[in-house]
Amino acid sequence: MENPVLIFGAGALGMQALDIFRRNNVLVYGILDDNKELHGKEFGDVSVLGATDDEAFVKIIGEKCETFVAVGERSVRKQLTEGLNERFKSMPVNAIHESAIISEMAAVGHGNLFAARTVVGATSKLGSHSLFLTGSVIETAVQVGDYVTIGAGAIINDRVKIADGVFIGSGAIIVAGIEIGKNARIGAGSVVVENVPANATFFGNPAKKI
Repeated sequence: MENPVLIFGAGALGMQALDIFRRNNVLVYGILDDNKELHGKEFGDVSVLGATDDEAFVKIIGEKCETFVAVGERSVRKQLTEGLNERFKSMPVNAIHESAIISEMAAVGHGNLFAARTVVGATSKLGSHSLFLTGSVIETAVQVGDYVTIGAGAIINDRVKIADGVFIGSGAIIVAGIEIGKNARIGAGSVVVENVPANATFFGNPAKKI
């Protein structure tokens, strides 16, 4: 990556993204966050420069600076990302930890975070602006939509289809061939053995609708 990166979000996810970029020897220009108490705070040699709509900094986005949206709340992440696309024609870059293993036969979109020890199997197709957290496993031929969160240690077995906006909690297991509908939520530690409808919340072992 030739250009420096401007990170949106100074919370835990922002620190994770900062660590990933630094490990990959990518220059981080700075961090933007709407929490005024964080403005001016330094993390190593990187500062929280201002708010996410601060014109003094967002004007450098484009030819001079790449972006990464490090916000866990899906609705806010989507709002910021769409704003970057519309105002600056800027598509956030991927943040890929050095220990992540992503098959060369997998297809990956933009603006995703792949945390430490994430695994993505062959022929899987992953969308954009999703979070694949520490130690998550995406097996072979999995399909994942946009704005999805896969929690730490979750295992997504082969041929699973995950629609846009899905949240899968830490340590959950999705058995092979399952389909999970748009904006559904899977509780931490759950074992999903049946298809999950859109907007539903499943929890338990075996996971049931709650």
